[in-house]
Amino acid sequence: MENFGYSMLCYWSAYFVVTGIGILHTIFNITVLHMKSMKESDGMGEGYDKTKPWHPLYNLVIFPVFAYLYFNGLETVTLTNVIATSLFWGTSTIVFDVIGWVLIKHPWSLTFRQFYIDYQPWITLIYVTIYASPFIAYHFL
Repeated sequence: MENFGYSMLCYWSAYFVVTGIGILHTIFNITVLHMKSMKESDGMGEGYDKTKPWHPLYNLVIFPVFAYLYFNGLETVTLTNVIATSLFWGTSTIVFDVIGWVLIKHPWSLTFRQFYIDYQPWITLIYVTIYASPFIAYHFL
């Protein structure tokens, strides 16, 4: 993978933008649409649960944009680089998600069951989207 540092900057930017959009969407649902929060209901709350179908769409829009920015900053883009970026970004997301959303306990952390079973099909669609994002971006170069 060429220019690993810039790849990671693009990856983490996309990851945090998507996470921020998800959090803002949840806050909007609770404050504006008056859905139940996690304090008022089981699990993560209605405000969060209603955002789940949107999560793959956030990723489908955001990650290809940042992959495009990454590839656009390279002198030449090869299919090998696209494949390497896909594998690294997708696998990094899976590893970071288990650490950041399951293993490290915080108010929004989930159990393995909540994250990998109850969050289906959304989490699978998110991972497929992130793995596909470099190929989507490559198509537009």
